[in-house]
Amino acid sequence: MYSYPFSTGFVNGGVIPDGNPTGWSDTRTIGPISDHYITDVSVKLNISGGYNGDLYGYLSHAGVLIPLVNRVGVTGTGGGDAFGYANTGFNVTLSDSGTFDIHFYGQHSPTFNGSGQLLNAPYSAWQADGRNIDPNSSPSTFDSASRASFASTYTGKDPNGSWTLFFADMSAGEQSTLVSWELDFTAAVPEPVNVALGIFGGVFLIAALWRNQRVRQLFRKASIGL
Repeated sequence: MYSYPFSTGFVNGGVIPDGNPTGWSDTRTIGPISDHYITDVSVKLNISGGYNGDLYGYLSHAGVLIPLVNRVGVTGTGGGDAFGYANTGFNVTLSDSGTFDIHFYGQHSPTFNGSGQLLNAPYSAWQADGRNIDPNSSPSTFDSASRASFASTYTGKDPNGSWTLFFADMSAGEQSTLVSWELDFTAAVPEPVNVALGIFGGVFLIAALWRNQRVRQLFRKASIGL
């Protein structure tokens, strides 16, 4: 497991501009890492203040992104909610092993600290939102949108290079601040034994075919001799 915690050096002190879709970002360069490809990714977020339902945030690497939160709580069902949850901040882990989709955390008996931040408890983690749609989409669109996972986004990719965390506050009212974030991933080296087995397997196959062809030729010669 590789862990990269970040709590300093943020643009504008980590303040996410209120009601500004241009947003805020933090880019970190990872590497060099000798392991060749990613097998798992998770992200820890510590965000204070603002309204959770205003926020759109994603993780980007190697030309692809996964939405971490996308206007959490916005829905077209049950009378609809175009604004999302009004809780103030996150102190959570986002992982494919999370128990529930963070977009609807309000449906799963969530807990909050004294500052109003959403916590992991009583679960170990939440699943990333994963809805790769315009954060200004209609509420019903959030209900039907397909969801990406960390695995579907990053498995097999090279971990080295730039990783960007982006957040935008899509509705004016209160201001959110990124206090810290952490990127965790596991990576592995391709097993050369598999390649070797493939080569040797091909050699054995060719040898077997040649031997079979040779037996047939001898059999034909014997038949002619009879």
